[in-house]
Amino acid sequence: MSIPPEPTTQPTAQPSGSQMSEPPTVYHDNWFDRLFIWIFSRKIAKALGQDSPYPGYEGFVDLSQKIMQGRNAEEQQALVGVVLRSLIPAPVLWTIRTFSRPIPLVCELNAWFATQLFEWLVGPCEVRSVEVTSPTGKTQMQRSGVHIQKCRYLEQSRCVGMCVNMCKVPTQEFFTQDFGIPVTLTPNFEDFSCEMVFGQIPPPLETEQASQQPCLNQCVTASTSIVCPKVHG
Repeated sequence: MSIPPEPTTQPTAQPSGSQMSEPPTVYHDNWFDRLFIWIFSRKIAKALGQDSPYPGYEGFVDLSQKIMQGRNAEEQQALVGVVLRSLIPAPVLWTIRTFSRPIPLVCELNAWFATQLFEWLVGPCEVRSVEVTSPTGKTQMQRSGVHIQKCRYLEQSRCVGMCVNMCKVPTQEFFTQDFGIPVTLTPNFEDFSCEMVFGQIPPPLETEQASQQPCLNQCVTASTSIVCPKVHG
């Protein structure tokens, strides 16, 4: 196995994203990063039935963009869900979902593993203490938050719709439904940071700011509508 190197009647709004004037972040992927990029890319290519001509992370983002072509938001999310489930054997998922509960320790372990396993995808991140609200309304502090300093995927894709439909929603559904460990992702489209909170049940998308976010500056298919058309399209 070889791993490659690296018309609307609504009010209009200007695309947002203050980070767009800054030079792009340069990443130096090690062999572990390149391995995971290659694995994820192969899984997406298999689900799509087509490959990308680009190597490394650029090819990974290109494949993500291909998922959007000819698919609405729900179809995009469903396809990404297929890719995520293909990464872990079904018996393993069943075991985790059946025998683990979203107690603080489990949520904290998930947060720690996320920082170790997904830096190649989202860039530098760290575990933080957060306040989590249970389904009964009880709140408690636990170290099950992950602060992503500047999301690599959002910075390179420069697309609100890709962030929501190929990362935020599928990740929330995968962990909450397939793992039995709820997680909520809250991206910041101004500085490209993101907060993940394990143990927090995600609210309906339509109640979140991400569902009303306009396109980012320099998005190749940016619209001047008040909401990015790809989020619900």
